[in-house]
Amino acid sequence: MSNPRILFVVDAGPLVGGGHVMRALTLAQALQAQGATCSFSGPSAMTAILDAYAPDMARIDTADLAQDSTSASFDALVFDHYGLGESDHRALARGRPVLVVDDLADRALGADVVVDAGPARRATDYLGLTPDDARLLLGPGFAAVRPEFAALREPALAWRGEPVQRILIAMGLTDVDGITARVVERVRPRLNDTGIDIVLGAETPSYSGLLKIARRDPRILLHVDTPHMARLTAEADIGIGAPGSSTWERCVLGLPSVLVVLAENQRPAARAMAELGAALVVDVADADFDTAFDRALMKLLRDAEARREMAARSAGVCDGLGAGRTAEIFLKLIAARG
Repeated sequence: MSNPRILFVVDAGPLVGGGHVMRALTLAQALQAQGATCSFSGPSAMTAILDAYAPDMARIDTADLAQDSTSASFDALVFDHYGLGESDHRALARGRPVLVVDDLADRALGADVVVDAGPARRATDYLGLTPDDARLLLGPGFAAVRPEFAALREPALAWRGEPVQRILIAMGLTDVDGITARVVERVRPRLNDTGIDIVLGAETPSYSGLLKIARRDPRILLHVDTPHMARLTAEADIGIGAPGSSTWERCVLGLPSVLVVLAENQRPAARAMAELGAALVVDVADADFDTAFDRALMKLLRDAEARREMAARSAGVCDGLGAGRTAEIFLKLIAARG
């Protein structure tokens, strides 16, 4: 099958964030680069993210998925949605190839291919949750990272450990519980003239307050729905973010980072990153979060050798080529089944 049509079913919103859409979009673009045609279906929050980052990407109304004519127009499906399991996958796929992007290993999946980029994930975690012949693509080597990150990898790694001039704060496109503003307020008093790049969406809870602060604090630059995340990550000396899909972006460019855990499903990956020495980790649910965050930030600000070591360790976690690997494997399966 030379030009397969692939439907992505993804989730997004204030509680689940925008990472599902961004990594699915990266995989879709890798598939399209190899000849596929992709469409997306999901909630309004998904549509808003696609409008900002991929306005030309085709969309299918969720209500239309149950119609035979809509379903029959696709050759394969990709799911990136924690709320859907085996019965949902099989009902929509109707025997066609299915790829599921997952992080949880907590439910049965109707998948031919499972992608789980968690650094601590093992095949045994999916025993009994997938068909016996399902192919498991595990670890950060299969993380969907946009190609512009890999393109900047060599120059970014060359200057890690230099004096801290810029800090990148990117807590997620949906800014869960206004965490971006809370983090910024921890960071600002602890810096002198270090620049602060803040990435967030225009509709997020922190935006209006941070806009007012940025107008009177010349160190702050707001980047709203930015298409320049790779450049910002490469130019930063320290990163602060959640341990979601953007973790692999920071790893590709070896950015020494403080990971702020915002949800239960982020803890395994964060723990693995800490054990590898690839990041410092703090948990927003901990009673001593503020103190722990300050300690982690100050360590990276003051210790150039720690930054160099962390840069090397994090760069060894992910090379940024996972989307292409995944696309090639899935397209071969579609062709074989076609």
